Amino acid sequence: MTVVTEQRTGSPPYEAYAAIMGVFVGGLAAAGLAARALDRNPACQSPLDFAVLSAAAFKAARTLARDEVSSFLREPFVQGEAHEGDEDPLPTGDYRQAIGELVTCSRCVGTWTAAALATSQILAPRFGRLLTWSLAAAGVNDWLQAGFTVLTKTAND
Repeated sequence: MTVVTEQRTGSPPYEAYAAIMGVFVGGLAAAGLAARALDRNPACQSPLDFAVLSAAAFKAARTLARDEVSSFLREPFVQGEAHEGDEDPLPTGDYRQAIGELVTCSRCVGTWTAAALATSQILAPRFGRLLTWSLAAAGVNDWLQAGFTVLTKTAND
C-alpha cells in the first residue's frame, strides 16, 4: 500500500486568507467604533468625496503593487527581487504567499487602500482629505500623462 502525501505549497493558503479577511473586517469595525466614540458621521461624505476617494485608491493601489518606490514592501513576499511590479508571490502555502498575493494585485490592495483612506477621512479629516486629494491628483496626473503620450504618438505617426 502506497501512502501519498499532499504538498502544502501547491494548495492555496486558506487559513491565511481567512486571517487577512478577519484583520480587514476587524479593522473596519474598529474604525466604525472609533468614529462613533469620536462622534464622526461617515454619512457626511458627498459624491465628490467618493470620486476623489476612488482616484486616490487607484493611485495608492498602483503605487503599492507596481512602483519601484514601494518594492521594499513587496520584497519579503515575492520571488526574486521586487522592482518592476510584475513579481509573483512566493508559493509557500502560508501567510507569506497570501500577503504576496495581496500586495502584488492592484485590485486586491485597492480595497485595503480605499478602506484606509476612507477611514482617515472620517477619523482624521484634515490629514485624510490632504492625503486623499494628493493621491487623487497624482492618479489623475497618471491618466493625463498616459493620454498625452498616446496623443503625441498618434500625432507623430
